[in-house]
Amino acid sequence: MSPPETRPVLAIAGPTASGKSALALALAAEVGGCVINADALQVYRELSILTARPSAAEEARVPHRLYGTQPAAEPGSAGQWRRQAIAAIAAARAAGQVPILCGGTGLYLKALEEGLAPTPPIPASVKAEAAALLDKVGAGGLRERIAHHDLDLARRLPESDPQRLLRAWSVWRATGRSLGDWQREAGAPGQPLRWLVLLPPRDWLRESVARRWQGMLDAGALEEARALLALGLDPALPAMKAVGVRELGAVLAGTMTLEAASLAAVTATRQYLKRQTTWLRTQVLASHAAAEVLHAKFSDLDMSSLVKKVRGMG
Repeated sequence: MSPPETRPVLAIAGPTASGKSALALALAAEVGGCVINADALQVYRELSILTARPSAAEEARVPHRLYGTQPAAEPGSAGQWRRQAIAAIAAARAAGQVPILCGGTGLYLKALEEGLAPTPPIPASVKAEAAALLDKVGAGGLRERIAHHDLDLARRLPESDPQRLLRAWSVWRATGRSLGDWQREAGAPGQPLRWLVLLPPRDWLRESVARRWQGMLDAGALEEARALLALGLDPALPAMKAVGVRELGAVLAGTMTLEAASLAAVTATRQYLKRQTTWLRTQVLASHAAAEVLHAKFSDLDMSSLVKKVRGMG
């Protein structure tokens, strides 16, 4: 595969329920863009409502890529998504469209921007072992264990990013070499990104999470969870860990009321929101002086100014 183009690609990032998809759609409609999914869960075709995937009407309004392309039975990965994203960016440009990445999976966006070390595939058993260890000792404990094998690597891995900690530990367990060793070998080149980070007021975000959850229920989230659970998939699969699946599964099993499940799902989403915000501040804003932060909800944004900036990217 040829290296990515050197022109930067717009990446719209932000915590869940911040309005990223609405912003990406509005910008794409104005500049002749194509929205490319950068959310690890929106790739699963069985999870449309519970992942707040763009609707059929929205996808018909402007081109969308990498949404609902993968069955829930097949776990995705940063490497797989990166290859698909590079191809989607190239396809968009070939069609005369402006590629606009949109999503909250920081690991995926950073993998696209920085490239990935050429590590071999990690067995599912090792990934499961790593996840169990993380649950047992926490992010801090896992980071300490990584430090025993590669102190420099551990210093670069924040406790606020458990996905990267899991990957680092899994690579060492599977290969006997630290991820830092692999990263020092030549990997695939990175794709320059122009970061646009949407960070609305915290109180508004918290309420947005609750409103979106109710909207999911109204749109049929319970039936979507029922259909997914009926497939009898491994609970360890990423799709099965989407917020709402376990909670609504308990409702369907009769072990939890819908009210209690809703409270649990909203709480879990707000916790995830907090982790995403921390990641964006420490992993993106702290190291990207040119990143633009929008401290407003979507309806209050100056769209004309943003459209001019996107058009000026070339």
